[in-house]
Amino acid sequence: MHASSKTPSAAVGRGVLVATILGSSMAFIDGTVVNVALPAVQGALHATASDLQWVVESYALLLASLLLLGGSLGDLYGRRRIFVSGVLVFAAGSAWCGFASSIEFLILARAFQGVGAALLIPGSLAIISSSFPASERGRAIGTWSGFTAITAAIGPVLGGWLVQHGSWRWVFFINLPLAVVVVALTLRYVAESRNQEASRILDWRGASLATIGLGATTYALIEAPHGGRIVWAMGVAGVGALAAFLLLEAHSPAPMVSLKLFRSKDFSGANLLTFFLYAALSGLLFFLPLDLIQVQHYSATQAGGALLPLILLIFLLSRWSGGLIARYGARTPLTIGPLIAAAGYALMLRGGIGQSYWTTLFPAILTLGLGMAISVAPLTTAVMESVPDSEAGVASGVNNAVSRIAGLLAVAVFGLVLSFGFNRALTHSLDHLALSSEALQSINRERPKLAGAETGDPRVRRAINEAFLSGYRDIILISIALSVLSAFSARMISSSNRETAGS
Repeated sequence: MHASSKTPSAAVGRGVLVATILGSSMAFIDGTVVNVALPAVQGALHATASDLQWVVESYALLLASLLLLGGSLGDLYGRRRIFVSGVLVFAAGSAWCGFASSIEFLILARAFQGVGAALLIPGSLAIISSSFPASERGRAIGTWSGFTAITAAIGPVLGGWLVQHGSWRWVFFINLPLAVVVVALTLRYVAESRNQEASRILDWRGASLATIGLGATTYALIEAPHGGRIVWAMGVAGVGALAAFLLLEAHSPAPMVSLKLFRSKDFSGANLLTFFLYAALSGLLFFLPLDLIQVQHYSATQAGGALLPLILLIFLLSRWSGGLIARYGARTPLTIGPLIAAAGYALMLRGGIGQSYWTTLFPAILTLGLGMAISVAPLTTAVMESVPDSEAGVASGVNNAVSRIAGLLAVAVFGLVLSFGFNRALTHSLDHLALSSEALQSINRERPKLAGAETGDPRVRRAINEAFLSGYRDIILISIALSVLSAFSARMISSSNRETAGS
């Protein structure tokens, strides 16, 4: 890897850290802060609920599919070069998002942002690893982790404030000055580095099959409520492309995903746990701001701040939870943590319309935050210790991709479940309101917007809100089940760590 053998000067070290922290923070924040802006986007661009899913999914799709390829490009062509390219692509995508005049253009721009994120996210940690000697690297990565967690906590609050006092477009425009600073710092302080031992072959076929497979499957899930042959065709095409991807990776001389890693029972268990745990979290967090803003009537700032305890708990307890694995091994905290997270989701079932944040959502968020805090650091350690040191970088990249694929598929599946639950409950409520046929036709035209449906009738408004809550409770139950499955997945991980793959 040819990492730096000498400690950089204080100024250079700071410059490297600030550049990588700000660069990766842009991509991390955009993965969550956009959720707070979705109700405003829906109103401004007259979007349906499936349109809003695509605003998030187009970004997640390209990021998840190209993440490992982005890391390989940095190893081959220069980490600084690819990192800067990623920042510039991300900034261009952000400007495109900010100026988007229709929901279709916004979805395309978000996909472009995802390509940029896939280039810059792997580069941030790789640059730190190559810029600091082994004796300083752990502290540098810890600093990076801490500050990116802080920016992730501040991001939704800042985004909510921008939406409430300005426009949803500023959620994207704020990336532009950050990108200028990141590029300037990177060009000044970051030395170019490559992995001289990296394969000269890039797995473009694997990346293409992964993108097609995940994209077609996601399309089938999101558009399933509308039915039609195209949905079935895309579903079959998606599954076929993913099967072809696995077959290709198994026989490729330079695979994007080394399937040999999964020979380690610890590695397979940790990634299965990652998939279930982050599917539950990502799927629910997409719909939570819609509930808070459109049903509970929170301001965008309040909705962004509602999740602050979750992120702060993960940040504050990460060092403590990292020490749990030394005392108890990985299995125990990775069993207890997801079960506590499941209890947090269960507490969300108590919420109704107009209830106090402090007595309903706050205890749920605290409990969920504690469960995630107990899980995150031991999970990362379990992944890294389940493979030989020489495979640690690849293992980390695969685990990161798994968590993002989990979120991608969860948002699609949760949307499908919520849509069916919403329409079932709304139809039942409307049957008891004795509305005219014209009024029913008007409401039916608004159904695809879910809680964003517009009506002047207070009775219908309440029926819409209660129908959304009915579907929302269905997806909370799925999050509980996924968290429990995460705890069971921990049983695959050996109680004493350090199983070496292929040994």
